[in-house]
Amino acid sequence: MSIDLFAGIPVSDYPAALEWYERLFGAAPAFVPNDTESVFEIAEHRYVYVVHSPEHAGHGLLTIFAADFDALLAGIAERGLTPATAETYENGVRKATFHDPDGNQISFGGPPTGD
Repeated sequence: MSIDLFAGIPVSDYPAALEWYERLFGAAPAFVPNDTESVFEIAEHRYVYVVHSPEHAGHGLLTIFAADFDALLAGIAERGLTPATAETYENGVRKATFHDPDGNQISFGGPPTGD
């Protein structure tokens, strides 16, 4: 089964959010379908779109699991963003959580160190 994913993040200040997500994902959007929406391809057939929707802004929750967690976080840090929280679960799985300017929560998970 082939699966494509589109996950949406509502924002109140579209230009500011667009800049922040470009820093988070390390690239410009893959495509811009209209004046209020930009789509980032985070992996093949997996997309996160940022959409101007002030009435829903700040309520987004998204977790992305990355095999190379350390390299991902290092790249994000090089672009000037730091996680609001970082934790390691009892099973060794790691999680770093970022908050965009509206308070939407974007988390990255990764395997235990050494896996």
